[in-house]
Amino acid sequence: MVNKIWGSFIVIGLLYGFLTGKVEGMNQEVISCGSSSLELFFSMFPMMILWSGIMKIAQEAGILSFLSRLLRPFFSLIFPELKKDDPALQYIASNLTINMLGIHNASTPFGLKAMQCLQKNNPKKDTATKSMITFLVLNTSGVTLIATDILSIRSSMGSISPTDLLLVTILATIINTTLALLMNFYLGRERS
Repeated sequence: MVNKIWGSFIVIGLLYGFLTGKVEGMNQEVISCGSSSLELFFSMFPMMILWSGIMKIAQEAGILSFLSRLLRPFFSLIFPELKKDDPALQYIASNLTINMLGIHNASTPFGLKAMQCLQKNNPKKDTATKSMITFLVLNTSGVTLIATDILSIRSSMGSISPTDLLLVTILATIINTTLALLMNFYLGRERS
């Protein structure tokens, strides 16, 4: 569905450009956007590599396991159908911890492993379980305490104080995640 939406945007844009005679301007924009995208990538890439390495060290050192144990009381509230020693919980904790640090790309492998673990115990393989939906809601709500990707973009663009947004990010995360979990709980009750 999303591919059709983006495809229609492209077709409409091209038609508009041809009909209004702005093909030259479109070509210039494509070239400049490609160049600025590459510059943005190279400015963010070192930050992503650094934090991905730190998270790998944290995983090997057992810090993520410790955080998983620390978050168990919270997890038992939002994932009541999972056992306390379910391996999915460690992957969920790792995914959320990495997301909290704002390294969303580095959290993807942990999220996929968590979903695989949750799918193993799923009696109806073609239907998502409550735990799967709750985990997806948490991921989608954008749990972020330190937005390292935004910090790196602001730094690369010459911001005088790139950390100004930290408090706003934390408040937005708390509000957004709380509302998402409440809505998930309410809709989950409705479906039961």
